[in-house]
Amino acid sequence: MAIHAQQSISGFIASEPQLTTTSKGDPRLYLRFGQEHFRREEDGTFTQMETTYHHLVMFGRSAERLSSRFSKGDNFLAEGYVRPVNYEREGQAVESEEFVAKRMGHDAVRTRYDVDRSPRTFAARETVQREQERAFDPRLRRPTTSAPVLGR
Repeated sequence: MAIHAQQSISGFIASEPQLTTTSKGDPRLYLRFGQEHFRREEDGTFTQMETTYHHLVMFGRSAERLSSRFSKGDNFLAEGYVRPVNYEREGQAVESEEFVAKRMGHDAVRTRYDVDRSPRTFAARETVQREQERAFDPRLRRPTTSAPVLGR
């Protein structure tokens, strides 16, 4: 089976994420992000170029979840695709593009954080706890039998 791959981006969040709804009532996350660019020189050093700024959107439950997990200044990675957009600014038609994120996370190389590996739902937590208790319950051990032995 082929490897599933999509476009990806990395950058920093340049505006506070805004959670709104589409005309159909679906959650929509919008933010501006910046990308720093560098040029490698012949001597092996790097020269920082102009930072570029772009639009990112995300839809649905992912947009709701991520709206409270990201803030202006956070470094991130995102997977999705680029699409063209047209809008009006100050009476002028503008042709641009935006990145539609399907998945998004903090950049582990540039961000310090702790990972919470606890079960996410109460039902899952209850199931794990019940299984752990059962593993040490002496009543559930296999009963020993004292059946008579034949042939003696």
